[in-house]
Amino acid sequence: MDPKGMRSLLAEYLQWMRMQNYSERTVRNCRVNIGYFISWCEERGVARPVDVVKPLLDRYRKSVYHYRKEDGSPLSFRSQHIRLSPIRGFFKWLTRNNHILYNPASELELPRLEKRLPRNILTEEEMERVLNQPDVRDPIGVRDRAILETLYSTGMRRMELAGLTIYDVELGKGTVMVHGKGKKDRMVPLGERAVAWIERYLYDVRPSLVVPPDQGVLFLTAQGSRLSLKHLTHLVGAYVEAAGVGKKGACHLFRHTLATVMLENGADIRYIQQMLGHAELSSTEIYTQVSIQKLKEVHRATHPTARLRPGRKGDGGRGTEES
Repeated sequence: MDPKGMRSLLAEYLQWMRMQNYSERTVRNCRVNIGYFISWCEERGVARPVDVVKPLLDRYRKSVYHYRKEDGSPLSFRSQHIRLSPIRGFFKWLTRNNHILYNPASELELPRLEKRLPRNILTEEEMERVLNQPDVRDPIGVRDRAILETLYSTGMRRMELAGLTIYDVELGKGTVMVHGKGKKDRMVPLGERAVAWIERYLYDVRPSLVVPPDQGVLFLTAQGSRLSLKHLTHLVGAYVEAAGVGKKGACHLFRHTLATVMLENGADIRYIQQMLGHAELSSTEIYTQVSIQKLKEVHRATHPTARLRPGRKGDGGRGTEES
């Protein structure tokens, strides 16, 4: 393998990322997405980073935009962003380490990401219907109820829930240590009801699921292994569908609902940011647009045309707008 080729240098870059304590997930994503770019370059006879110029990068960006999946659909702008973003980091590292004299990717433009509102949010009543779906007469039902209560109480991501250990939960204090994205841990509160269901699961169910040696994983499958992300999505999504609330979603639906319910009940947005583990407040502020209840109350109380007054003479008995 050419020591000055992009594949050799990519291996060095990934090793550097591990030394910098990047998560394996981030390293894997960089390996895959930079690998796409390197393969595309090699098909065009470009194997070394010194031969990469800005026009070539612009052509690659256009190829990503025009790429079609097996079903004929294009990549979403978020997927395009994910595919292009690691290239900028790679070439920045190449420049800093003197593998190239200048950075041709410094002006590589990434697609502008849309800040889309969550499609579905459950009301408190709808959430209760979902929470009551597991058959708690069955041990797995107890486990599932504990999972649902944990998701609703904390708003953690499915990856974070799957990674929980018995040592992360302090039932006496009503807290849980969440291992977030980018190896950023955060301590969040557990509601009393979530504590009660986790406690029941821990003492009445989990011992029968453990397969020695016990690795300390909190939520286990019936076979004693860690729950996969796909398993969690299917499990939670099935309970949402069974509840008949007319809304689709799984683990992230609980996250969206927690944020919206807390905001509508008066929580400061910075506390919600801490709960969700958002690095930037702007990521949390999207819920101020979802939370319509408080806005409706203020609108009704302050806008002169928000309510109709009792009928007056000359309005046909239909009522008039408040002035």
